[in-house]
Amino acid sequence: MKDAFGSPQSLLVLGGTSEIGMATARRLIARRTRTVWLAGRPSPGLDDAAADLRRLGADVRTVAFDALDCAAHQEVLGKVFAEGDIDMVLLAFGVLGDQANDEADPPAAVRVAQTNYTGAVSAGLVCAGALQNQGHGSLVVLSSVAGERARRVNFIYGSSKAGLDAFAQGLGDALYGTGVHVMVVRPGFVVTKMTAGLPQAPLATTPEAVAVAVEQGLRRRSEVVWVPGTLRVVMSALRHVPRPLFRRLPL
Repeated sequence: MKDAFGSPQSLLVLGGTSEIGMATARRLIARRTRTVWLAGRPSPGLDDAAADLRRLGADVRTVAFDALDCAAHQEVLGKVFAEGDIDMVLLAFGVLGDQANDEADPPAAVRVAQTNYTGAVSAGLVCAGALQNQGHGSLVVLSSVAGERARRVNFIYGSSKAGLDAFAQGLGDALYGTGVHVMVVRPGFVVTKMTAGLPQAPLATTPEAVAVAVEQGLRRRSEVVWVPGTLRVVMSALRHVPRPLFRRLPL
């Protein structure tokens, strides 16, 4: 259960090597989170992530999880919830893909869509059902401003995030009043290994800044969080730019 200050005492990170996931886990451990599950593909990186969090004093466990293996999600995640209540699930997995390559390689584009959307729908529904059964908890879904309006440079990734965002909002409505809180987080360009080498966009942010926003959003029981907050206004304006003009913008 969450403590008297509203901080989760147990956390499940789907995408256990995610830099945003790790930054969020570190911040929550500093605020009283004591049990952390890192779900991801078995790898030295996952083991290192677990060791890093253990050094902060948390009880950290890893679980083999593949976003693309939807048939196994119920069993794999069910075992985590069978070990005890989970106060917060952070859905943090996703791939950026390579737009130029993926346009010419449809199977590669499908893999981006399946990871970011289909896999997230499957895992999100499994976790939502488990949270509802225990009667409490938060499901935090990492979306992206890229899903707000498709851009030429990354419309495959953006469309997958648009689908995820709509799914998470609808799921939040479906779970309203059940004791389960769903929060959608929409970061802009986040400086991580995944975006290394890409031109840095205006209003770029960091995993640590996203982690701060997640914690604040949990305390406020927000339904949507923008990182940085200025993007709420920026994207509201961009959504209404006429398409012929939008095509000419250096985005």
